[in-house]
Amino acid sequence: MTYRELYEYGKLKLQEAGIAEAALDARLLLEYICRTDRNELIVHADRERSDLEEAFYQTVIGKRASRIPLQYITGEQEFMGLSFRVNEHTLIPRQDTEILVEEAMRHLRDGMRILDMCTGSGCILLSLLQYSNACEGVGVDLSGEALKVARENAERLQLDAAFLEGDLFSPLEIFASGSMNPEDFELDRMFDIIVSNPPYIETAVIDTLMPEVRGHEPLCALDGGKDGLHFYRRIVAEAPNYMRKGAYLFFEIGCDQGDAVVSLMQAAGFIQIEVFKDYAGLDRVARGVKE
Repeated sequence: MTYRELYEYGKLKLQEAGIAEAALDARLLLEYICRTDRNELIVHADRERSDLEEAFYQTVIGKRASRIPLQYITGEQEFMGLSFRVNEHTLIPRQDTEILVEEAMRHLRDGMRILDMCTGSGCILLSLLQYSNACEGVGVDLSGEALKVARENAERLQLDAAFLEGDLFSPLEIFASGSMNPEDFELDRMFDIIVSNPPYIETAVIDTLMPEVRGHEPLCALDGGKDGLHFYRRIVAEAPNYMRKGAYLFFEIGCDQGDAVVSLMQAAGFIQIEVFKDYAGLDRVARGVKE
């Protein structure tokens, strides 16, 4: 089959499967298999492809038609201009989350210490480290499999970061208490910026999500409890113990969670609390400062 014939085959199969962006996904998967770019469909559309490429393409189109996310098939997703490894153990980085990184970068200074809670693929923390100088970064996640991906991403980007496995702040206690000098304990565990994109979808809503999300992305990274605020409550309550005076706490939030998260931060004594909108005009990031 020619390049165009393969593309038309893939597009048709994905359209029949109800994939919303069938044409785009068919092209991206074809480029993935053939190691080409978007110009190939314009310049060399009539070029014959090998039987092996055809077989592989049919296989990945079948996977996408079964609602496996494109990024889990290719194993990569671009975020903040960087390429990150992803798999079924990590959330797929989304453009909305770039708002969180951009807002944190407004206050990021060289040499700061950054904590990324619920780090997943590490895309938030590693992006902040990539676009700063001499900053230290720690990422925490409950999933050891997700942390394997985060460490791989750090190695690929040649960035130094510590990734700790455990339930929210608990591994920081173990990490810091391992210091040879007990006087270093407070210093080791204090941060200038804490960022988090925690699970925030209400449990009852999970089953209504797109098949790609509910069937393939990790449930532990999606389910925020009955009202979606479980992890916000815990992080807001514990975070001040790990923040220097004047340190920033940044959350990604659901579009209808702004008021609730602001109330939680106010009750915990944070000041200068603001909510920032995404490019669609929806609430996306909440920020507070430790007094």
